[in-house]
Amino acid sequence: MEFKKGKIHDVLVRPLTKYLDERGWLAELYRSDEIAEEIMPVMAYISMTQPGVARGPHEHVDQTDYFCFIGPSNFKIYLWDNRKNSPTYGVKQVIFAGQDVPMMMTVPPGVVHAYKNVGIGNGIVFNAPNKLFAGENKKQPVDEIRHEDVASSPFVLD
Repeated sequence: MEFKKGKIHDVLVRPLTKYLDERGWLAELYRSDEIAEEIMPVMAYISMTQPGVARGPHEHVDQTDYFCFIGPSNFKIYLWDNRKNSPTYGVKQVIFAGQDVPMMMTVPPGVVHAYKNVGIGNGIVFNAPNKLFAGENKKQPVDEIRHEDVASSPFVLD
């Protein structure tokens, strides 16, 4: 399958504002009055990705990811709409976010996603998905379909 460039239906992208003062800065990552109930986070984690390293591509069956890219470093985010019932099925979207462009992004189930640290320093990413990793008490299968080691995968990072 060949993907065409465009914006993907149901992917929410919103700039994050850094409020600066003499102490440093503060940024609101999410508010319950701004998030639909069905994607309300149930857990949160942060990850560090080294320069030049990518995470993904993978997708979820039921989980919506709630990513915040705020720095340090910058990321190139890759999205592919793999949902056959979506009006944007077959669309690939690339977004740059991080220290230079702080951004929040929701990625719904069936949208394949990956991100790569394109900066020169370690990068931090916050995620607050709407499903627990491996379910309640980590006793269920992980909701993840991994594509990074599939030789014929159409989900290729450039």
